[in-house]
Amino acid sequence: MRLVALSAIGAAMMNAGAFAADIQTREVSFRNEGATLAGTLYLPPDYKPGERLPGVVVTGAWTSVKEQMAGLYAREMAERGFAALAFDFRGWGQSGGEIRYKEDPAAKTADIIAAADYMATRPEIDRASITGLGICASAGYMAAAAADNDTFKAVSLVAPWLHNTEIVEQVYGGGDGVAKLIATSRSAEEAERGGQPQIITAASMTDRASLMHQIPYYTESGRGLIPEYDNKFNLASWEPWLTYDSVSIGSRLDKPILIVHSEAAAVPQGAHAFFSRLRGNATEVWLDDVTQFDFYDRPEDVTRAADATADHFTRILKGH
Repeated sequence: MRLVALSAIGAAMMNAGAFAADIQTREVSFRNEGATLAGTLYLPPDYKPGERLPGVVVTGAWTSVKEQMAGLYAREMAERGFAALAFDFRGWGQSGGEIRYKEDPAAKTADIIAAADYMATRPEIDRASITGLGICASAGYMAAAAADNDTFKAVSLVAPWLHNTEIVEQVYGGGDGVAKLIATSRSAEEAERGGQPQIITAASMTDRASLMHQIPYYTESGRGLIPEYDNKFNLASWEPWLTYDSVSIGSRLDKPILIVHSEAAAVPQGAHAFFSRLRGNATEVWLDDVTQFDFYDRPEDVTRAADATADHFTRILKGH
């Protein structure tokens, strides 16, 4: 099913942020591959001990930490009756991990699986009702984690950055541009093995060598530029990121899925290509004139994406 230019879903649902101050939180941690990962579990305002709620693992954009868009959407899902976990991937934020600030799709996918397994052990959560919400870059990781994984019952991808070789070359300067970045990555990998990781600033208004020079959200205090943000990028990230084909994951995803996106946001062609590969229960919601960064924290757009996601998860978990 395809829904275009959705203006609102679930108008009767509570307005975003209306009860934000009353959301219950638990600081939690779990282990994966020898590292301790830090997370925050968000629960509805009226949660009572002994209740078991449907759970959502929520993950954010590249280089992000749990207090940014992942935490915001986790709070939104808690307002809608879910227990939602936002966490820092290995090497980021408050989580452990020897290799820091590396955008490694395989490692992040493994962390999502570990997060879902951890959620299944929590007394607040119905282990038979665990879902996944991936935003931007982590959409591909979330889809990969859910594929052939019985822990996940449904998936929602919001503003998904999904790419393949063709899209990578379109975005990163053609074949020559990609080859140069991969060479940089390999050099950084070698330096890291020698104890000298090659780390640059992730986002800056003044540093032209930063990963995201003068990019909205990440460079704006009160938005993505918060004290918890590492604002670092390991140059060894380039090869695993650029060679990652998240579009192809659509061919093996076997869970009911919702995509919420906009033609005005990042790489919509990747979402279209991904959707065309899906063979099961799949729904699209395309919003008009919503930018990538609007999806991260613009209240009305976050509300629409969260409403659509909650509606999707509820429908699937109830068997409709």
